Amino acid sequence: MKNVLILGASGDIGRAIAKQLADEGYQLILHYFKNETSMRQLLEYINEERVLQVLQADLTRDEGAKTLCESVLYQVDGIVYVSGTAHIGLFQDTEEDIMDKMLHLHVKSPWYITQHFLHQMIQKQRGKIIFITSIWGNVGASNEVIYSSVKGAQNSFVRALAKEVGPSGISVNAVSPGFIDTKMNTHLEAAEKAQIISHIPLNRAGMTDDVANAVSFLMSDKSNYIQGEVMNISGGWS
Repeated sequence: MKNVLILGASGDIGRAIAKQLADEGYQLILHYFKNETSMRQLLEYINEERVLQVLQADLTRDEGAKTLCESVLYQVDGIVYVSGTAHIGLFQDTEEDIMDKMLHLHVKSPWYITQHFLHQMIQKQRGKIIFITSIWGNVGASNEVIYSSVKGAQNSFVRALAKEVGPSGISVNAVSPGFIDTKMNTHLEAAEKAQIISHIPLNRAGMTDDVANAVSFLMSDKSNYIQGEVMNISGGWS
């Protein structure tokens, strides 16, 4: 039985991942920040025997990541980093406070949490670490410069850490979604969504289950020879 810590389990993609892993028999430690209602709805779906802990923490602050790590009461065999938020706007107008929060949430907190649980994974000579990044981390996006930057940092972290801990039997990979049908895209008008979809070879937006399926594969033994990869889940959009 594997215990999996899911950071950002209350978001649309996090919920889909949690549901799928629970259905497949994993034991879950679920983190959320603000969306308590969504977390309650998730817990109504998941068999309570599959949930070890539910933790609330603000990962945009150092204290949040530290408190979370200290609160986990169970061995962690796998980590899925879903926590994240986009920032839309001109780079020249971005305030320093936003920069700091984006860096903490997407870069520093994942560094700290990974470092904390890496010790026990190395001792056991096994573990799975998966980041949910973004297609913008590969190609960049106008008006999402900060978001593109931190997602690119996650991709680099995955590739580098995979080389460092691979000899210890620890798998490190990322799933890089393209245009996924989530609340994060509700700011787009119908015409804007249609225009994006017209550039996707599969001619549809991705679904949260498409991302969850990729995470399920990477968490399983079927992916044991995959290391340091950033797997695009984009329908061919690039």
